[in-house]
Amino acid sequence: MVEFPDPKSRNVLEPGCARCPHLVESRECISWGNGSLDAEVVVVGEAPAYGNPDAEQWRGGNWTGLAYTSRHSGQKIRDLFADAGFDSGDLYFTNAVKCFPADSDDPESNREPTAEERANCRDHLAAEIEQISPAVVAPTGKHATLSVLGENSLDGFLDSVLTPVESEAFDATVLPLLHPSYQNVWLPRIGYDREAYVAAIRERVESGR
Repeated sequence: MVEFPDPKSRNVLEPGCARCPHLVESRECISWGNGSLDAEVVVVGEAPAYGNPDAEQWRGGNWTGLAYTSRHSGQKIRDLFADAGFDSGDLYFTNAVKCFPADSDDPESNREPTAEERANCRDHLAAEIEQISPAVVAPTGKHATLSVLGENSLDGFLDSVLTPVESEAFDATVLPLLHPSYQNVWLPRIGYDREAYVAAIRERVESGR
């Protein structure tokens, strides 16, 4: 199991950001990017979930202030890259939208981030990518991929998974991946088991370096 990230690696870009009033109301704290500022790979999630405030450590970014630190998705995506041969010095984890988007019917369940929320947060994401200057940006899930590649970039998300795209805007290879929460559901539908998926990630990231 991977180690919990160093809280000192939290990359705070705009303390108290209030660009999205609904997100300010629903979040516990902003879930900032974290990891190596010299990373070869920036892994981009969609948005933090509510998380588990009672967990011993992996409570989720909504409570820890660190993206991809939930016991479920956070550990799963970090384990995936560890199994592909990348250590903490190779990686930086962030979200396309930094705050928990609560469902109006259930404040402890998350909804999909809106296009407006992605747009409000995109310059934070762009600032991180520019600061780190990675070789590869790996968005996980449809909304993260739209944030990285642009709102009109996808005809079908599943068709984009593991298909490298050269981004002139970020001077990096963009490698869309499945969101870890739905990985087990979608892997068979794109013709992979976990072992083959890990191998494909390793090969494509190495090619993009």
